[in-house]
Amino acid sequence: MSPAAPSPDPAAPSPDPAAPRFRVRPPANWINDPNGPFRWRGRHHLFYQHNPDAPRHANVHWGHASSPDLVRWEHHPIALTPTPGGPDEAGCWSGCVVDDDGVPTAVYTGVDRHHTGLGTICLARAADPDDDALTDWKPLPTPVVAGPPPGLDVVMFRDPFVFRFAGRRWALVGAGHADGTPSVLLYDCEDLTDWRFAGVLVDGADPVATAALGDKATGWECPQLYATAGGDWVLVVSLWDGDPRATAYLTGRLRPGDGGDPRFEPRTGGRLDHGRDFYAPAVLQEADRALMWGWSWEARAPREVERAGWAGVLTAPRVVDVHADGALRVVPAPELDLLRAAEPFVTAPGRDPLASGAPLPVRCLLPEAYDLTVTARGLTTVSLLRSAAGAELTVRLDPDAGTVTLDRGGWPRTGGWRPAGREGAEPIVVRAPGREVRVLVDGSLVELFVDDRATVTERVYRRPDDVRELVVTGSPAAVTGWEQALPTPG
Repeated sequence: MSPAAPSPDPAAPSPDPAAPRFRVRPPANWINDPNGPFRWRGRHHLFYQHNPDAPRHANVHWGHASSPDLVRWEHHPIALTPTPGGPDEAGCWSGCVVDDDGVPTAVYTGVDRHHTGLGTICLARAADPDDDALTDWKPLPTPVVAGPPPGLDVVMFRDPFVFRFAGRRWALVGAGHADGTPSVLLYDCEDLTDWRFAGVLVDGADPVATAALGDKATGWECPQLYATAGGDWVLVVSLWDGDPRATAYLTGRLRPGDGGDPRFEPRTGGRLDHGRDFYAPAVLQEADRALMWGWSWEARAPREVERAGWAGVLTAPRVVDVHADGALRVVPAPELDLLRAAEPFVTAPGRDPLASGAPLPVRCLLPEAYDLTVTARGLTTVSLLRSAAGAELTVRLDPDAGTVTLDRGGWPRTGGWRPAGREGAEPIVVRAPGREVRVLVDGSLVELFVDDRATVTERVYRRPDDVRELVVTGSPAAVTGWEQALPTPG
């Protein structure tokens, strides 16, 4: 098998109408966690968990794509491959990429053939830092951290994330303990080849964490940390209870503790994404913003996945921050506007200027992939899909109640990562001002940005006799929608 997958035009029509065309996914087979978003020589690089042989979660490599503008992505040869007899023989699992004195360096979880459940921390360096594409990578033969620190009864240990604080380099590692307590461990790694355990940054016994994240998770994996312009730090974790469960965040302050090691003081937090098909987000801290991508898994039957020959997709890039009250602030990356067609397919002010001022229903057919914004004054229902039986996929904005509700009950999920959620199609209600929603649809991937405070990520698979039709009813609403298309180079 060649490590370099072919790179078909992502905007070309696919025989599978569920296949997203404008989000990052390999040309075939499996993708899960985004890893190591990294900016190098004017390009964004994005790595991801990848099985190059089948659309199943096994044989984990690191896939690799890069982009000059966050919308046109080029696939590169596989970056990391398990080493026979090495510390990553059973998979190159999640981690990050950092600039180590001018050398791009992957810091990742290696699992050996014994696969005890405890990972090791491994390094791989770009073979040629002058290669803008960062094509070739060389793993170090031994881990820099052989396992969890002694004395803490750690039974889950994985997913390193490196960040800078107070002029020094530190790392987080996701963990779970034998008594069922999740935690994030902290390491000093100013020298990437010499790590020092610096304590538990935060764990599930913290009262703020318990109130914000609940007490169901037995491990916090894929920890990420980003700084905001206002001085807050936001810790992002994926909640694990034997299976992937949900994503959450904690907002707080990072301060030097005794001896100078950072200490995190959370003050609030909550659900990161309110949908059922979002997990393991990765963050890239840039000078003026933080970008986030997540993994959206399949929610259809395994036989359909096998027939399609691909599984999983990464979400649109999101700019994440916090509001003054510590609540999440999240909007689509502005670069996504490059995907908008030259003219909108719908523009509606929401009132009939020649009549009594009563609201006009908005009705038009929807393209395969679109970017739609609806701004409501009062209770407004937005229908996006209609079945032959008359069921509708709707988003309801209710500014008076302070809610936005996604109802996709006519399109039940027939598969998924968590067995208990396979049939889940119950309405999702988000507490928010309820005045604006931006909807990004690309194949089966549906992403809702609610005001600028919440997201909902779901997979919805259209049937052959479904009708893609936009119908907006209720109170006056402003509606604008663009078909998605790749920008012309130049």
